[in-house]
Amino acid sequence: MKLALIGGSGFSADMLDTAKAQSVSTPYGLVNYIDGCLAGTNVVFLARHGAGHKLPPHRINYRANIAALHSLGVEGILATNAVGSLRLSLLPGSLVVLNSFIDFTSGREGTFYDGDDGQVIHTDVTEPFCPALRKAIFTDGAQLGIPLSEGCYVCTNGPRYETAAEVKAFALLGGDVVGMTCVPEVVLAREKGICYAGLGLVTNMAAGLAAGNVAHEDVLHVVNAKAQQVKKLLTNVIQRAAAIDSCTH
Repeated sequence: MKLALIGGSGFSADMLDTAKAQSVSTPYGLVNYIDGCLAGTNVVFLARHGAGHKLPPHRINYRANIAALHSLGVEGILATNAVGSLRLSLLPGSLVVLNSFIDFTSGREGTFYDGDDGQVIHTDVTEPFCPALRKAIFTDGAQLGIPLSEGCYVCTNGPRYETAAEVKAFALLGGDVVGMTCVPEVVLAREKGICYAGLGLVTNMAAGLAAGNVAHEDVLHVVNAKAQQVKKLLTNVIQRAAAIDSCTH
């Protein structure tokens, strides 16, 4: 299985052993990516927010990114996400393997099937995250002694953070973590037949669950503190997942 890493806030191509900048044209725009290697395994790295983290969540060209990875022959995606916690049991620094999502975004280009070709196509997302890749993450987490939880990702539009009232509502709906980028990324991957797994790093307690305001500087502080552990986990997972010949999901 050819793999790609999609790096969220705080995660860059610095985690790769080798890196070569490349670009590819898609019907939705030009995409810059890194052709790299991690522990002897070839991997495509894509910075979700672009070079220098310049793209806010609602302006990311999700369709171009996924179309680019598909054109490069990518069969599996491991995506990192900085997330806020909706549960007091999930403290900053916790790693969460995503198992479902609730979508509160609006105005995003969320499908490749926009009807221009006269077809109406519906995509099943009963289980949006690939069970084979999720199993690989849990297996390597256990072997490395890295605690992992699992949970439902609530996706908001951003770039603002959520209100305390929204956070309370999201938790009541069954959400465990909240972020701004998982959707439509995971849905577009499913439409292209690419296996997708998301690893959320809890960087902060969401609004109303901790004293004080949510600050982006605090998010980056936690990401930097956990970067080596996440790299170690992903390195092992990439080696394991690369050996997966095919996935029926």
